[in-house]
Amino acid sequence: MFIFPLKIVLKTCGTTKLLLSIEPILKLAESLSLDVSDVKYSRGSFIFPNYQPAPHRSFSEEVNALNGFFSCLKPKAYVLLGDPASPNRNWHIYSASSRKSVEDRTDMITFEMCMTGLDKKKAAVFFKRSADADYSAKEMTRNSGISEIIPSHAICDFDFDPCGYSMNGIEGSGFSTVHVTPEDGFSYASYEAMGFDASEVNLNSLASRVLKCFEPNEFSIAVTCHGSGVQRCTMECGDVDGYWCRSVVQELAARGGGGGGGWVVYRSYEKKEKEHHVVASPAKVSMQCWKEVEEEEEVMLVMACL
Repeated sequence: MFIFPLKIVLKTCGTTKLLLSIEPILKLAESLSLDVSDVKYSRGSFIFPNYQPAPHRSFSEEVNALNGFFSCLKPKAYVLLGDPASPNRNWHIYSASSRKSVEDRTDMITFEMCMTGLDKKKAAVFFKRSADADYSAKEMTRNSGISEIIPSHAICDFDFDPCGYSMNGIEGSGFSTVHVTPEDGFSYASYEAMGFDASEVNLNSLASRVLKCFEPNEFSIAVTCHGSGVQRCTMECGDVDGYWCRSVVQELAARGGGGGGGWVVYRSYEKKEKEHHVVASPAKVSMQCWKEVEEEEEVMLVMACL
């Protein structure tokens, strides 16, 4: 959880009931005479959807729960189809805003990565060591290279027993967070950075530093951007060394209603096999590939107040 004067960001994984936090947060905001101006809820496809509790059993159920609080902000919800051949690579977004246009927003970027099939040696860093009682989250942060992703961040890290890891890093208005499930067969890591000026962040370099820590077989990148940052958001994070881009999706994050959602560019990647030579998708190529949620079936919630 990240708490700012007029914004709260919650990110979690597993079967945590994130949306149940909305009601107490709104009660707190009301006690401070604050009204919600912007809401964004985003997640990839669940690895184990059948294990999710209410209200997270489907995206439709999540949308209904969110609409119960934010329907007055004229929200929109849709699924970006990252790879039509692989339904587990979709990106789900719920966006609502009282702002009239994205021009009201500063040039900030939200950068989200979801990684699966972690390299075994990289994943081994996040297991407790019975022979080393002093091996803890601090050592995991250093040995994995996570401390070098954004070296200037002040980091609060945590290790789980017998394995697993999470980290929150912060510097000024910018923050980053990492969650790692290292078990072989369903290893997963997520990385997010938010609140950075679009002109100060090289997304290709950022992605490369994250990948160096985990070396996943597959990963996706979702970049949400506002204002003049849209062009950089579209062009960067195209080709990634050692991987080929399976699909590229670019979409306005708030169709109709409030216009504060900005733009989302979503890409999915797969590690190149040594014996194959696959040409990566050019960064400038994008597809209008999305579907609005009607009765269709690492989770993040951001709420900003006025």
